[in-house]
Amino acid sequence: MLSPPWTFVLAVGLAVIHLEAERFRATALVSQRVWISFAGGASLAYVFVHILPELSEEQETLRESSLGLLPFLEHHAYLVALGGFATFYGLERLAQRSRSEANEEEGDWVFWVHVASFGLYNLIIGYLLVHRIETGLWNLLFFFLAMGFHFFVTDAGFRRLHERPYHRYGRWLLAGAVLGGWVVGELVGLSEVNLALLFAFLAGGVVLNVIKEELPEQRQSNFVAFVVGAAGYAVLLLFL
Repeated sequence: MLSPPWTFVLAVGLAVIHLEAERFRATALVSQRVWISFAGGASLAYVFVHILPELSEEQETLRESSLGLLPFLEHHAYLVALGGFATFYGLERLAQRSRSEANEEEGDWVFWVHVASFGLYNLIIGYLLVHRIETGLWNLLFFFLAMGFHFFVTDAGFRRLHERPYHRYGRWLLAGAVLGGWVVGELVGLSEVNLALLFAFLAGGVVLNVIKEELPEQRQSNFVAFVVGAAGYAVLLLFL
């Protein structure tokens, strides 16, 4: 069964954000750091107000799927979220080390590992436009907006670490991965348990990728913009 046509429209929209994020930021009425902080706050609010509560509701299904073999698997959605956080933290550290050592050969290798990993990340996002734990147009639009904001944050990170190769190749590959995920979603359906695990991995990745752009002082993040983005999007999620 094919998904509604607007899921494809939203997948194209996310791909366009990846391709044109730098131009969108350049034409914004506020500075780049204010815009990125606002986007980071909004995407992080989506994780804490929407995705994590969804995972909590799915724990009964996940507990039943563990078959009682290993007790810790009763909470494996949160372990997967931790794994997503650790995965992208490792990639960030690898990219930072390559950049500090100014090793061009290693830098190329790290760039492609970075892009491949985020390609999988975007594949999951594209897939979840088609298949979601909670259905409905509003839930889909909130997911789209949160991931759209999040792409502004990841784009800034890539341009900071791999500016030239990312602009030339990376952004196209990541945009294509979103559309590829939508195609996979049209062809393959996963169980509710597997959808919960995909959401968990995505949640961990979003948390890390926002935090790494916000915390270091040298990046001059804007706390007020971050709070406005987080609070504003949380209000929308809670009351609409």
